[in-house]
Amino acid sequence: MQKMKPITIVGGGLAGLSLGIGLRQRGIPVVVWEAGHYPRHRVCGEFISGRGQDTMARLGLRDSFVQAGAVMARSAAFFSAQKNSPVRTLAAPALCLSRFTMDALLADQFQKCGGELREKQRWQEQVVQEGIVRASGRRAQPVENGWRWFGIKVHAKNVPLAADLEMHASRNGYVGICRLDQSEVNVCGLFRRPAATHDPVQPWQKTLRGNPGTTLHERLSEAILDESSFCSVAGLSLRPRSAAALTECCIGDALTMIPPVTGNGMSMAFESAEIAIEPLAAYGRGECSWPQAQQTIAQACDSAFSRRLAWARWLQWMMFASVSWDRVGGVMLRSQWLWRTMFAKTR
Repeated sequence: MQKMKPITIVGGGLAGLSLGIGLRQRGIPVVVWEAGHYPRHRVCGEFISGRGQDTMARLGLRDSFVQAGAVMARSAAFFSAQKNSPVRTLAAPALCLSRFTMDALLADQFQKCGGELREKQRWQEQVVQEGIVRASGRRAQPVENGWRWFGIKVHAKNVPLAADLEMHASRNGYVGICRLDQSEVNVCGLFRRPAATHDPVQPWQKTLRGNPGTTLHERLSEAILDESSFCSVAGLSLRPRSAAALTECCIGDALTMIPPVTGNGMSMAFESAEIAIEPLAAYGRGECSWPQAQQTIAQACDSAFSRRLAWARWLQWMMFASVSWDRVGGVMLRSQWLWRTMFAKTR
């Protein structure tokens, strides 16, 4: 029997573990290196909206997520400081589950499939090597276009919502609130600070709650925050990248990061993992070379994501454009055509 070539995956998040599971289902030896531990909290919107649910179903993961307590989000609403959109029904429901539960579930499934998980071990090699897939998350970018971008997340209770998913926008950030079950929500925000400022950073609780007088502040005024779930991340880069331009084989956020306002980041992690499974399995069986497998993955990822990333970049720019939300924000938020277009184009 022909000996399979092994695959090493650097990073045990959604993309890395899903790829590992798919490869093990095809008999390919896989080692996943993960610097962190399970279970753990991550800065994340904690809902899967888009094609990623189909990927999960094909990998046999979706049902296990539902059994682990995932709930369906069927409605969404957007808010600015003074304006808000109607509550709208999502074209396709999103699947909501805490990353604390999700990552641990995937890690367990990967090991049950016969994968080797090197938890709390950081990959040290810097040289690009054959058989190595990078799924280690975002690449740090301390300053981008004069701004420092950072993310904050916490779970909370006693938060009344008008919709299963809410997005609250301000001039220097936006906060998404996602219903996890009947009593708990995930509160996750993306924010920016001028790189040149030396002003003290305000407490994260105040940053997440927003300004007095806004709907966000009202939502979280009586919230009970689970501070053990708090986590943050800095140095975010939202500039799209082409897989074909990279020297490494990358998936998930290690490839490129879509602006969180789209709610499509988790879906792209699963999708990019699925794209990589068959080319890497072919390499493992000796049916193609490493450069051929890497090129196939890069071309497929660029084909799947380039248009989505372009629309997402435009939407991100609109969120922070120097326009008067008092004058045009209400029109934009209430436009059914714009809602349907942006939902379709960013998935």
